[in-house]
Amino acid sequence: MDSMMESVKTLAINRAVPILYEIGGAILLWVVGRIVIGAIRRGVHISLERRHFDPTLIRYIESVSSVTLTILLVLAVLSIFGVETTSFAALLAAAGIAIGTAWSGLLANFAAGVFLILLRPFRVGDQICAAGITGVVHEIGLFATTVDTADNLRVFVGNNKLFGDNIINHSTNPSRRVDLTAQLPGGVDPREAIRLLSERLPKVPNVLQTPAPTVEILEFTRLGPVLAVRPFCHPTKYWDVYFATNQMIYEAFSSAGYPAPMEQVLLQQRPAERN
Repeated sequence: MDSMMESVKTLAINRAVPILYEIGGAILLWVVGRIVIGAIRRGVHISLERRHFDPTLIRYIESVSSVTLTILLVLAVLSIFGVETTSFAALLAAAGIAIGTAWSGLLANFAAGVFLILLRPFRVGDQICAAGITGVVHEIGLFATTVDTADNLRVFVGNNKLFGDNIINHSTNPSRRVDLTAQLPGGVDPREAIRLLSERLPKVPNVLQTPAPTVEILEFTRLGPVLAVRPFCHPTKYWDVYFATNQMIYEAFSSAGYPAPMEQVLLQQRPAERN
C-alpha cells in the first residue's frame, strides 16, 4: 500500500508539476504579451501622428497590427504546451479554405475595408449617409465601420454593405445648402415676402455669403404661394442654420403681420328658381 501511494505521489510530481509550470508560464506570457501589444499599438499611433498620417489610416494600421500580434501571441502560448506551430499553421491554412467558404461574408467585409482605405470615399470624422445610417465616422475597422449617429448611438456597419451602397459624404464640399419652404397666405404679395426674407436671411448666424442665399417662388397651392428659402452653410452647421432660418421666417412673417395661411373656398349662390 505504501509503495502504491509512493508511486502515485511520484507520478503526480512528475506530471502535475510540469503542467502547472506550463499553465503558469502560458498565463504569464499572455499577460505580458497583451501589455507589450498595447504598448506597441500606442507607439505606432504616436509615431504615425507625428508623421501627420491620416487618422483613418492610423486606426486601420493599429487594428491590423493588433490582430496580427495577437495571433502570434496565441501561437507562442500554444508552443508552451508543446503544440507545433508549423503543424498548427498548416492546419490553420487547411481550415482557412473551409472557413473562407463558410465565412465568405466576413472575408468580403475585410476586402471591402481594404478598398475603403485605399479609395477613401470618406475619412474618420466625416459625416456620411450610407447603408441606411447617417452619422459621423468614428473608425474604419477590419470588418466593420463604426458610425456615431446624431442621437448619440454607435452603429457598426459591415464594410461590404457600406461599400456596396451609395455613399453620401456631407463633409467633402466646403458648403452645404439648406432647403426650406415658407407658406404664404393667399392675400400676401410674394414679391414683398421675398424682399423681406432676402434682407434677413444673410444675417442668420453661420449662413455663408458665398454662395449667396436665395429666396424664390417654388409653387402655388390652395393656401397661397410657397417660397423656397435656400441658405448655404458649413456642413457642420447644417442643423444650426436649419432651425435658425425657420425661426427667422416665423419672426419675419409675424412682424409683417401676415395672417395664418388658410384655404379659401368660394361658394357660388344658385340663382332663385323662376316660378
